[in-house]
Amino acid sequence: MNGADTAFVLISAALVMLMTPGLAFFYGGMVRVKSALNMLMMSFIALGIVSVLYVLYGYSLAFGTDTAGIIGSLGHLGLSGITPETLTGGDEGIPVLAFVLFQLMFAVITPALMSGALADRVKFSAWAVFITLWVSIVYFPVAHWVWAEGGWLFDMGVIDFAGGTAVHINAGVGALAAVLVVGKRIGFKKEPMRPHSLPLVLLGAALLWFGWFGFNAGSALAADGTAASMALNTQVATATAILGWLLYERLRHGAFTTLGAASGAIAGLVAITPAGADVNVMGAIAIGLAAGLACSWAVSWKFRLGYDDSLDVVGVHLVGGLIGTLLVGLLATEGGGLTQLGKQALGAVAVMAFTFVVTWVLAKIVDATMGLRASEDDEIAGVDQAYHAETAYDFSQVGTSSARSVAPAGPAGDATAPQGTRPSKKVDA
Repeated sequence: MNGADTAFVLISAALVMLMTPGLAFFYGGMVRVKSALNMLMMSFIALGIVSVLYVLYGYSLAFGTDTAGIIGSLGHLGLSGITPETLTGGDEGIPVLAFVLFQLMFAVITPALMSGALADRVKFSAWAVFITLWVSIVYFPVAHWVWAEGGWLFDMGVIDFAGGTAVHINAGVGALAAVLVVGKRIGFKKEPMRPHSLPLVLLGAALLWFGWFGFNAGSALAADGTAASMALNTQVATATAILGWLLYERLRHGAFTTLGAASGAIAGLVAITPAGADVNVMGAIAIGLAAGLACSWAVSWKFRLGYDDSLDVVGVHLVGGLIGTLLVGLLATEGGGLTQLGKQALGAVAVMAFTFVVTWVLAKIVDATMGLRASEDDEIAGVDQAYHAETAYDFSQVGTSSARSVAPAGPAGDATAPQGTRPSKKVDA
């Protein structure tokens, strides 16, 4: 066993785990206050569900003995046949259990990414059933295609170092299919649906950025030069994407927004994910700039085309994943060119077609059997209270202390009026 590499992969797995709570904060700050807790829980529940599914059969389907290039065997159900002494390289390497843990975290965050597209309007129990089906029927097979020896995209030579197709294109197109089944939020295009906490959004983006070093560099599975190159390119591409997004925003809308900076960072992280180990820093800058500009433009598609992707999962993850997946075909320092671009395009189209169709069918099944969409009353009142019996913030005591000590001036605040009869200012939550 290589102790240094093992420690590196375990630390990377912990960093990727942090990304799911970071995503919860990022999405949670972007929704209205009445849906904030539900948004957090839609990400957090993935940690519970997918972790169990992955060790039961997910690892076996994704990385078990290949079956026709499509899916792994069931030879490792419950991780059977894998002991703490089983190493990835045979006589040397890292424990297979460390690799399982690392890949488990990828499986967790992928369905969580989709949740942002469905904010404000999905039954929590139906969401839990949906992601159970989705990771089993969509994510595990696609992960096998892309990363497992014998997977047909892997054998074809498609470059996806850390998840441009298997994670981001997969989640982005899956989100689009689910949105088309669920439908638009009440008041879409008619009511302002602004983020309720931009500081929370920026905190979530920072945690995602931090964790992404484990996501990307950790995919080298060794503390070596490839990991170092990937980490550096991750930083450079993300920084450039922020600048690109803000530039587009300033030219188009006349302001540099906090939401734009956070979204630009995520776009850059997404785009460099499949490509960072195969390009140099100039390639990383090009990919980051393209992602920042293109994704900032793409988020407006939902208004032009009429689909309600609440938190721009399609515009950031699908488009960002496509940019990184395609551009690495041209910019790869070894083997880049039109031939590789063709392979990259085929891989992206195959994942999009499979995931869109299967996700749409799964969403339809869940909707027909238990109802995927929240009721109109629950959506208007807020899904936090409907499904969690809680609210993100307690406004019930706002102003209580000051009301008892200082009476407002004028007839409405007559100091001689009995306590409790004075008009109070209602806080709109």
